[in-house]
Amino acid sequence: MGDHTETVDVDYDPNQTSYEELLSIFWNNHDSCTKNKRQYMSAIFFHDDEQKELALKTKDEMKKHKNRPIQTEIAPATEFTDAEDYHQKYLLQHHPWLLESLDIHPGDYLIKSHVAARLNGYIGGYGNVKDFNIEAPQLGLNEKMMEYVVRKMKSKF
Repeated sequence: MGDHTETVDVDYDPNQTSYEELLSIFWNNHDSCTKNKRQYMSAIFFHDDEQKELALKTKDEMKKHKNRPIQTEIAPATEFTDAEDYHQKYLLQHHPWLLESLDIHPGDYLIKSHVAARLNGYIGGYGNVKDFNIEAPQLGLNEKMMEYVVRKMKSKF
């Protein structure tokens, strides 16, 4: 199994957030000093020179705050392969009635679904109830779905 690295490919709207903000989230939400085998290594894969420069700059800034060497690799993005369907939106898939109610099915749509991505995060305990309640109607959730997700969110605390 050491022939790949488990990653995420992030599409973002630069009108909503910046690459630098995404890098800040990355650096502040994992231990970049832990050395792992290739499958679970810490890495930033850049798509252009600007991303490369920002990634290297933020890595240098992080070095100032660490007393151990940073293990994060910074490398060019190459081929990206989606994980198998059963890995996609893994937490959300444990709530099949919610997926069915939203007419979200395994396969390409599940991978690319903004709604599924948002719900997977909320169900996983990321985000807060206040923000969820504001966003939920825009995601197409009815009252029953909203109550269910809020219960799941609260069970994570």
